Amino acid sequence: MKKRIVLIIAFILLFATSCSRGTSDALKFKDEYESLNGTQTTSGKDYRTVTISKSNPMVYKTASDIVSMVNDKETFAVYFGFNSCPWCRSVLPTLLDVASDLKVDTIYYVDVKEIRDVLTINEDGEIVTTKEGDSGYMTLLELFSDVLADYSLSDSDGNAVETNEKRIYAPNVVSVVNGKATMMTTGISEKEDDPYMELTDEMIEETYDKFSTVLKEIINLNCSKDNKC
Repeated sequence: MKKRIVLIIAFILLFATSCSRGTSDALKFKDEYESLNGTQTTSGKDYRTVTISKSNPMVYKTASDIVSMVNDKETFAVYFGFNSCPWCRSVLPTLLDVASDLKVDTIYYVDVKEIRDVLTINEDGEIVTTKEGDSGYMTLLELFSDVLADYSLSDSDGNAVETNEKRIYAPNVVSVVNGKATMMTTGISEKEDDPYMELTDEMIEETYDKFSTVLKEIINLNCSKDNKC
């Protein structure tokens, strides 16, 4: 009997800790993105105002955490971005709407601002690495290679130069099914050519559809496993 009581208490504590962590992450994410509301970029542009629910589904992870989850063959969705990214701010509210409508209660969040490698073209026209990428990030480039976009630079004439490397841009939302990246989208509408522009209903609808398609990848798998939905 005592052993059973101990096990029950341990379970309750584990559950409470898990819930607390999720709530803490949601509030941290809300504060992080809303902290830039009403402020300006270094170039003098107004950051887009975003309003985020305190019960949002975002859970913070490092790139290395995601690598471990992939190796464990887990199924999940992960959002790569950062709070000052103007493109992220333009699509994030719609991503959260889609998650709410589809009842996706967890989307993992990796801030990519400081962990990516940086490549440039030197005076001789050679591609050089000016900043090394985080080891977890570099591993994700390999693991998610099938769905990621190519990393290209622009030369002095404005021509695209391929680096022969993949890139996790911001925003990128990736669905991972049984440890394999199956789909990626930026969520950005084809008609949105400026992240600071006013978004039309048509743009928002396109963004909604893009995120919905990716998140349904993980929903459909979970539904088939549980014989529900």
